Amino acid sequence: MSLSTALSTAQSIFNNTGTQTSVTSTNISNAQNANYVRRSAVLVTAGNGALVAGTERSQNQTLLRQTIASTSLASGQSTLLSGLEEIRGLLGNNDYDTSPSARLSKLLSNLDAYSAKPNEATLASTAVSSAQDVADTLNNASKEVQAIRTRADSQIKSQVDTLNGLLKQFESANTDVMRATVSNADPSNALDTRETLLKQISEIVGISTVSRPGGDVAIYTTDGTTLFEKVPRTVSFAATATYTAGTTGNAIYIDGVAMKAGTGSDTDADGSLQALLQIRDDIAPTFQSQLDEVARGLIVAFAETGPNGTLAAKAGLFTNGVDDSVPASGTLVPGLAGSISINAAVKASPQLLRDGGMNGASYVVNTQGAAGFSTLLDSYSQALQTPQPFDPASGLDGSLDVMSFASDSTGWLESLRSSASSADESKSAMKTRALQAYSSETAVSLDEELSLLLDIEQSYKAATKLVSTIDEMMKALLAVGG
Repeated sequence: MSLSTALSTAQSIFNNTGTQTSVTSTNISNAQNANYVRRSAVLVTAGNGALVAGTERSQNQTLLRQTIASTSLASGQSTLLSGLEEIRGLLGNNDYDTSPSARLSKLLSNLDAYSAKPNEATLASTAVSSAQDVADTLNNASKEVQAIRTRADSQIKSQVDTLNGLLKQFESANTDVMRATVSNADPSNALDTRETLLKQISEIVGISTVSRPGGDVAIYTTDGTTLFEKVPRTVSFAATATYTAGTTGNAIYIDGVAMKAGTGSDTDADGSLQALLQIRDDIAPTFQSQLDEVARGLIVAFAETGPNGTLAAKAGLFTNGVDDSVPASGTLVPGLAGSISINAAVKASPQLLRDGGMNGASYVVNTQGAAGFSTLLDSYSQALQTPQPFDPASGLDGSLDVMSFASDSTGWLESLRSSASSADESKSAMKTRALQAYSSETAVSLDEELSLLLDIEQSYKAATKLVSTIDEMMKALLAVGG
């Protein structure tokens, strides 16, 4: 080896170790950055030894796709579970002590107590107070269910805006990757940014990606709708300020195609948007219809028909808050739970619960004014436990009594929540495993990087020793040449 060749080799080693040190230092500084993919300097054989040909990312597209898919599923399930937990909170959480079912059980108990001692005025007041609790519970639950729908609608609007912003950022990152690819520059930082954006987008909507020549990437929803192709596609949504039982929320449109809501407690929602649609348009409205049917069943059960049961039925203890009409049997009245109230007459005279006549003298059943009269009170207790038809739109099938229907409504919600909770655990675990697998392939290991630094140090020492040897040889040659 000539001195010039040796010097060139040493220079090459210095260049290589400098680049390797820079790459390794960058890796170490990003060891805690979950969105950073490890880089490595690629060495190739050259005329005077090894040469750094470029920087390579430790990317794994298969694991990235799995991570994105699991993130979407976990996000959708978590969003659904949060909505169910919120609805469950209206009923008193674990004990359901503020549920319509619990309030009705208390009312039935107080009616039976009053029936046992119909001459006790305090028991009459207690029974009416229990009825007021039932009405208040239905009113408040109905109000809060619609508030949950309103909040879900607001979250949809916020996330649609966020999604549009992320797509614009993705366009910029995608352009940077293509520029770097065309100019043979290092696209690593732009690729990190693009992958980070894909993960964030996947939390909102389920996506799949297609790689194209020149470093370009197109994004499609899991339903096949184009989300990004060269430029972002429009994601539009018109928010609704206030919800009532009869309000239908607006759809989310991606590139003009309406997004579908998720279905089932183990929801098939990909991303939070589909889960929010499911809460707003499916679960909350169904629970609202169950509340409305409980209210309708109560008005029917406590309706007054006079001493012989032959007069036109009029609302008795419970009314719709507007008039004395009794709703048709088995037919849902949207929003009734929000307006049900206690008859003003029985509030003023609680003993009317025993005697009848909330709709006037002709409807009095205790015509003799007997203090021990309990027939009407017994009929109310029986009516609460007598099957009557309920609208199938409530999601609860079969002919049930009001008490059982209210109990089944609570059971329906708990069954959904329990199943959603189990599914959330599974999908969260799947996401965690996918992230761990991806991280093991692409994340920075401090142990590996520090070990690599030691190797680079040894290469640097070898180069300095070579330069030192060349220097000594040059001095010897100069000395010989005089």
